[in-house]
Amino acid sequence: MNVTLGINTGFAINRFPEPDDWTSIVADELGLDTVQFTADLLNPFMPEGVVESELRTIRDLCERKGIRVQTTFTSAFTRVNHLMHPNPEIQRVWIDWFKRFFRLSRDLGAEGTGSHFGIMPVRDNADPATRERRIRQGVDAWRELSEYGASIGLQYLIFEPMSVPREVAETIAATQDILDRCAEGFAIPMLLCLDVDHGDLQSPNPDDTDPHAWIRAFGKVSPCIHIKQSLRDKGGHYPFTAEYNARGKIIPNEILSTMREAGVTECTLLLEISHRERWPSDYTVVADLKESVEYWRPAVEAARRA
Repeated sequence: MNVTLGINTGFAINRFPEPDDWTSIVADELGLDTVQFTADLLNPFMPEGVVESELRTIRDLCERKGIRVQTTFTSAFTRVNHLMHPNPEIQRVWIDWFKRFFRLSRDLGAEGTGSHFGIMPVRDNADPATRERRIRQGVDAWRELSEYGASIGLQYLIFEPMSVPREVAETIAATQDILDRCAEGFAIPMLLCLDVDHGDLQSPNPDDTDPHAWIRAFGKVSPCIHIKQSLRDKGGHYPFTAEYNARGKIIPNEILSTMREAGVTECTLLLEISHRERWPSDYTVVADLKESVEYWRPAVEAARRA
């Protein structure tokens, strides 16, 4: 099984925004060579000249340090309604934003890009007819974006199953429904970025909060999976440190075993760990990430040899 350990760059947002800082952490301190680059580090809404200059800097540093930007993704500040926004003019702004983000992704060398599928307002989600209309709106927008992505050389799109119905794909069945809707007329495939901590806690089906059930269902169509420690009694973007591992339910060997059983042949496991803006988190982020990498590295290396 060809498994790569990488990292989502959300850890760097507002703490390590300078490219030479976060690339040094990834390559020199963590010893990783694969990232999922997040839009919040270089948002394409900025003036084109600014984006181009920063892009060149990032690309040069990544090449120098041997870092591959495999995929790109939205993040904390871009976790908005975007393609399912009820105002069509605002939705069109976001479609155009994604096209700029796609170009940025391609120029960073990414093979795929994505986001959450879309978020609808509480009012829209409460009305079944409006909810259905919003989901169709999202599918149409992603279809248009698939055509654009294909035209500039991207290989696939990805979306992340979420945890509440208005954010869509909150259960295994709901995720399959979105994948089925996106199977027709897309110029490049819509795949998944699974997350070991997502799923609807209110679902009566225990599989919907079981990361192993998600992997069994969708591992084959997930080029990447977000990993973070999740406690047995609640979710969270916790690091894989001794403190959290003692209470956590995400165990590397078990996750990798399920991936193998599911027929996964190639996948990137992306650390997606968030620290609150509280003392002393600013001064433990890198140490926590190092410990998390060391927790996963032996299992990943063993899976690659198996």
